[in-house]
Amino acid sequence: MITAEFFRSREGFLKGFHITGHSGMAEYGEDVLCAFVSSAAYMTSNTVTDVICADAHAEVGDGDMLLTVTEKDISECQIILEGLRLHLEETEKQYPDNLKLILTEV
Repeated sequence: MITAEFFRSREGFLKGFHITGHSGMAEYGEDVLCAFVSSAAYMTSNTVTDVICADAHAEVGDGDMLLTVTEKDISECQIILEGLRLHLEETEKQYPDNLKLILTEV
């Protein structure tokens, strides 16, 4: 299962996300849901770090991506982070056995 955890501040701002796991729908390299989630996460991370040029920390591993944005640039990143959250929330409705979204207050 893919777990997508989003970090929300007490003030309501998204501060980043941590996506881990594999959907288990198909063999590695053939799994369209993993490719879909991975592509959306990379687009979000690249937009935050290379387009917005926000002060952020990104880590990537096999089946693992973490992105956190510093308080300084948090407001600039809300649209793209909320877009990813909504995108994955709607996808979770279609694949509830393969994708789980979590909102954590930090």
